[in-house]
Amino acid sequence: MNSWKKKVSLFIISQIATQFGTALVQYAIFWYITLNTRSGFMLTISIIVGFLPTFILSPFAGVWADRFSRKKLIILSDLGIAFTTLILALVFLAGYKEFWLLFLISGIRAVGIAIQTPATNAILPQIVPEDKILSVNGYMGSAISVMNLVAPIASGALLTFATFETTLFIDVGTALIGVIILSFVKVPLLHNIDTKRARGYFYDIKSGFKYILNKKYIRNLFLYFAIFYFLVSPAAFLTPLQVVRTYGPELYRLTALEIAFFSGMAIGGLIIGKWGGWKNLIHTMIAAILSGGILHMILGSKVNFILYLVIMFIIGSSVIFSNTAVTVFLQKKVDEEYYGRVFGVLGMLSSSMFPLGMLFFGPLADVISIEIILLLTGLIIIIEGFIMIKDKKLIQAGRIADNVRKDYKSKV
Repeated sequence: MNSWKKKVSLFIISQIATQFGTALVQYAIFWYITLNTRSGFMLTISIIVGFLPTFILSPFAGVWADRFSRKKLIILSDLGIAFTTLILALVFLAGYKEFWLLFLISGIRAVGIAIQTPATNAILPQIVPEDKILSVNGYMGSAISVMNLVAPIASGALLTFATFETTLFIDVGTALIGVIILSFVKVPLLHNIDTKRARGYFYDIKSGFKYILNKKYIRNLFLYFAIFYFLVSPAAFLTPLQVVRTYGPELYRLTALEIAFFSGMAIGGLIIGKWGGWKNLIHTMIAAILSGGILHMILGSKVNFILYLVIMFIIGSSVIFSNTAVTVFLQKKVDEEYYGRVFGVLGMLSSSMFPLGMLFFGPLADVISIEIILLLTGLIIIIEGFIMIKDKKLIQAGRIADNVRKDYKSKV
């Protein structure tokens, strides 16, 4: 096996291990609140505490990913999450079980995720040849989606036949396994590390924002995705509540919902990894966004449950297409020394717009039907997709990224 393929394989396996445990806990918390409260307000609180630390820390985490070893950042954050999860599991075993503890778990885990996300996105260009990076991102997304496909089944079984504490202990174990595997991955050192460390944090944060603002196509892309994240928050977080209200509170329905979505992501990841999307990565993003808007409107049309699951499957595929395209686009267009900060800002956008969306749509879901919310947001998403088509700077940047890929292939 080629050296880079071995590194990538170990890295992906390590991420599957750690994220499997993470998914188990996230589903356990989310479903517990959904089934016991059926309240959009309570779901909103859970989502906000899960995203707020990411919003606050992402700019600093981006700087750390550009200054320090990205591999060490991932390992330390995983160990930190595992340690705090272990403490909370022991507290639960002692018999102290309150909703605020569930919110605390989400918040603490969000701190670790905020630190490791920019490092994870930025580390791939260090270990993957440039002409293989789109395929690797697609396959990695597919592998993690398969893990997310198994996670809801395992989480549902654990909630049914075991205890919440068992889920926490499993998460600790998977985190340790992932860290051990990642320790064997050799990652090249970053350039100009000493110079970067000599600068102040706020200087680096400011320069990262300045870099984004000076690149009009990146600035516009981030603006589009900020709006997009806000608009898809109901589909991302209110569909379980919609299923409970419209189709019934049975746990198998929630499990089937997650299986359909992540099956779509898994298949979509394989397709984008093999196919590579259209030559212009921006076209792939726009197509995924437009199809997502149409599918959101169908979800708001009160279809039968089987068709609902089919639509969620297709949405899962469109999500992995969009996520892979934007990640690879940034990995190709952004200068190496700004990887961490650019992905940190992207993480800050997602971590702020999702809870802002839920802050608005969550309480609204207790006043009007979720179907109406999905119809309106789907329509606006479609309009946004057509606006992106008219953005000449962004479309041109996608063509340049494709030319970079062709130039690289001609040299190797």
